[in-house]
Amino acid sequence: MNKKRVLTGVTTTGIPHLGNYVGAIRPAIAASHLPDTESFLFLADYHGIIKCHDPEIIHESTRAIAATWLACGLNPEKTTFYRQSDIPEIMELNWILTCITAKGLMNRAHAYKAAVQDNLDKGQEDQDHQIEMGLYSYPILMTADILMFKAQEVPVGRDQIQHVEMARDIAGRFNHRFKEVFTLPEVKIDENVELLVGLDGRKMSKSYGNTIPLFDTDKKTQKAVNKIITNLKEPGEPKQPDESPLFEIYKAFATPSETTEFTQMLADGLAWGEAKKLLAAKINAELAEPRERYAELNAHPEKIEAILQAGAQKARKEARILLDQVRDAVGIRALK
Repeated sequence: MNKKRVLTGVTTTGIPHLGNYVGAIRPAIAASHLPDTESFLFLADYHGIIKCHDPEIIHESTRAIAATWLACGLNPEKTTFYRQSDIPEIMELNWILTCITAKGLMNRAHAYKAAVQDNLDKGQEDQDHQIEMGLYSYPILMTADILMFKAQEVPVGRDQIQHVEMARDIAGRFNHRFKEVFTLPEVKIDENVELLVGLDGRKMSKSYGNTIPLFDTDKKTQKAVNKIITNLKEPGEPKQPDESPLFEIYKAFATPSETTEFTQMLADGLAWGEAKKLLAAKINAELAEPRERYAELNAHPEKIEAILQAGAQKARKEARILLDQVRDAVGIRALK
């Protein structure tokens, strides 16, 4: 069976929360177990330093994200799991691709255009005021990440589609100018992936301060759930699913039949306080084992490091082969 190669990167600038688990971690791990899929997952720590200049945050986030994915069921025997900075071939490829990438293409990148517009809106004479090259050339590094391992599918949110399209453009330009080396990746948008709502009904995000931590204790999870906004309907009054974000969060952890039952309970007048207890119980039940594994991994970071190093060794074998092909194509080769 020809397996499709799927590559996912996780930027190391935060601690995963419940929204990350439902929207990215859980579906990606499930996909990695499919018999027709060859999964690559990496910690994008070089991407992290584009916006985050606090070394302790980068370091702590790297550990927390690696522990989270492993605790939630990522199998490093089935998935090539590595840290971006452990693959120096990626940075060499990044430079080679930089040398053939049109500046105009980078000028059209959404993040760069937004930064320029922000300067213009603030009346800055220099539209590039305080814009650093990491932000400007970020799509090229992402391209190197993707092309290095011949990824066929790259699961991304809609805000990242442009970067995969740029990777295709850059790969096509190289293949045309030199020789056919790179696989052109395809964007994968999973319409069924759930975007979990937060405590206030908006998308769950650290920037909104509306998240539920992933690895808190049962008691702290209940306290977080208690903050979910509801209306003033009393116990016994019929309630509708759309009257509180509580329902959507419950749905993300329940089976269809449990969701139907919960809907009926609300219609029958279930008190919001009782509904929140049911939700917290659902979350805690699903995360009980991952929380134990997370605590164990955090207590022994050397185990995480060993897994990442094994993944890097596996990844570098492939990276070296492709980079040799790229170097040969551009004329960087031994003299004979």
